[in-house]
Amino acid sequence: MKKEHIVKTVLPGSIAEELEIEPGDKILSIDNTEIEDIFDYQFLVQDTYIEVLVEKQDGEQWLLEVDKEYDEDLGIEFENGLMDEYRHCHNKCVFCFIDQMPPGMRDTLYFKDDDSRLSFLQGNYVTLTNMSDHDIDRICRYRLSPINISFQTMNPELRCKMLNNRFAGEALKKVDKLMEADIHMNGQIVLCKGLNDGKELEFSIRQLMKYIPNLESVSVVPVGLSKYREGLYPLEPFTGEEAGEVIDTIERYQRECYEKFGIHFVHASDEWYILAGREMPEEERYDGYLQLENGVGMVRLMLNEFHEALERRQEEDGFPCMSKSGELSMATGLLAYPYILRMAEEMTQVYPGLQIYVYPIVNYFFGEHITVSGLITGQDLMAQLKDKKLGSALLLPENILRSGEDVFLDDLHVGDLEKALQVPVNIVKSSGCEFVETILKTVEK
Repeated sequence: MKKEHIVKTVLPGSIAEELEIEPGDKILSIDNTEIEDIFDYQFLVQDTYIEVLVEKQDGEQWLLEVDKEYDEDLGIEFENGLMDEYRHCHNKCVFCFIDQMPPGMRDTLYFKDDDSRLSFLQGNYVTLTNMSDHDIDRICRYRLSPINISFQTMNPELRCKMLNNRFAGEALKKVDKLMEADIHMNGQIVLCKGLNDGKELEFSIRQLMKYIPNLESVSVVPVGLSKYREGLYPLEPFTGEEAGEVIDTIERYQRECYEKFGIHFVHASDEWYILAGREMPEEERYDGYLQLENGVGMVRLMLNEFHEALERRQEEDGFPCMSKSGELSMATGLLAYPYILRMAEEMTQVYPGLQIYVYPIVNYFFGEHITVSGLITGQDLMAQLKDKKLGSALLLPENILRSGEDVFLDDLHVGDLEKALQVPVNIVKSSGCEFVETILKTVEK
């Protein structure tokens, strides 16, 4: 059965508009080739002459001949951006956070994706267990780079155990095919105490070093443990001392990799340094921040951007600057709290008229071991900020909301929080520059 890809939007002035393609029409094929997904579509529309088979809403089919510039797009957006169903993960990983979600939340929060196409489009990490030879061939043919891979361990037997999938070890051989095709990759290891740490971690790093330079970076992140783990594999959080040992191991291999390859390659996420009570590495150690989305270098980048922005404003406004004054508040997770507090205090040194209240939010919803701001719920904010000094506005980090929406993980809206706390809520984008500018814009209102 042929797939039917429904047009959602036709861009004004586009080739599609000129051809009288309309929303609701179906794109059936290009050059008599069935379109599997967005990658087929993007590949097939590149040529200067193509034939597009379109089914109109009344069922009539048009075969359209298109002469255009090479790589010129038709100007079509589809109802499903991937142009195919999302692939569900078939593993049962011992560390999976979705298995640790409380019941009764919206369905989308329980969907486990393991789709290599989302790795290229959105930066998602995939385990390779859901990829067929056909998928590998398409990645190589279309030059889809980089592909982000959740390795967890390079010990095949241990990987089968951790992913609860008897094919998980064999799936690692697909990395060799990607390497041979010169596909670029990034890797991730979710570190679980007593499983893939210690000597197993060292073994994995050594094995992964063999894929340099195609494998550009590997992040090591601690497993996230919620309070909803009844019946799941027994995992324990790392202590501060153990976090220090992980850092020492990673930094040892960083030095070796830098000497041999000129890159640091393996990176500890920020959480390890905070847990161990150590200062973040210098910017040069992050190799261009390849793993920001995994929480690697976010604090260092934020601090650097903050100091640059504050120095720039200090030159413009003078020091000390008495023209800016007002009270406001900020809330964040326990992980980032010390750094947000530090930046707030530095702001008030330059602008003595500012009073900034910074509140750490304990995650009672998911459990106190969850310390990132991205998993804070509206109800935890309401409960813990009630009767607190909030000033003229409450500032919250952007990642606390669903992407592009004003909704928290527990489906409470920003408006619900504003009503409960009787204070406007401003969202701060995740950069040190935005931190400075948002604060100053808030007190100027």
